[in-house]
Amino acid sequence: MADFGLDLRSVEEHIDTDEEAPSTRVSLGVLDGTTPSDEWIAAIDRGEVLVLAVEGELNELAAGFAREISESGGELVHFREFLIVTPPGVSVDTSRL
Repeated sequence: MADFGLDLRSVEEHIDTDEEAPSTRVSLGVLDGTTPSDEWIAAIDRGEVLVLAVEGELNELAAGFAREISESGGELVHFREFLIVTPPGVSVDTSRL
């Protein structure tokens, strides 16, 4: 095998370690009206993807945060008994449904 002269220590110095990088977290929860809308919005603002089990009337339960998330560029997708909510820049591929 050829020696490429790769110095990993010098490579590490050039890797960006942005402390403010968006979260890559997927949060599971229950959308039943007990969690304040502000908490769902804050999670999306942190870059989290929400997968929420819907227990009740979806339109009523999501009314406090759906418009704000949608207008900010996030997505909301209702799939079976779940609501998937993504931050701006994260899309949900529904082409296989």
